[in-house]
Amino acid sequence: MAKAYGKAGVAEVKGYQSWVNIANAPYQSGTHGNRFVNNYADSHGDYRYKKFEKAGTMPLGSVLAKDSFVVQSNGKVAIGPLFIMEKMASGWNKATGDWRYSMVMPNGKVAGATKSKGMSMKFCAECHESVAPDQDYIMLLPDENRKM
Repeated sequence: MAKAYGKAGVAEVKGYQSWVNIANAPYQSGTHGNRFVNNYADSHGDYRYKKFEKAGTMPLGSVLAKDSFVVQSNGKVAIGPLFIMEKMASGWNKATGDWRYSMVMPNGKVAGATKSKGMSMKFCAECHESVAPDQDYIMLLPDENRKM
């Protein structure tokens, strides 16, 4: 998966699989097209993200990444998109809580990023807005999938 996404050259997620995986195992995410996902947090924010509901506002520069896959009806596994959230400076984009949302497709193409070319990622921002400001726009894992 990392090799496929790496073709995009998105520096913010280079080596993401070495970050802390907040999930105890891949889990099916209804908010990501029912794909199975892992939740990674870089060193800027992993200590905060692991506090779940008590995390507060994530620090500037925090990057969260969800790689994904789907199990097809024939039993084969197919790689899905890599979903990325990066906490930007205060005032960067009030509508997204200063998060930049990006999506890298399995072929290594960046499908879009907030305030960039491609898809606007508005659908990400709108969904995450449902948990703002209480959770700093972060969707939390189901209790049973949290690595404690």
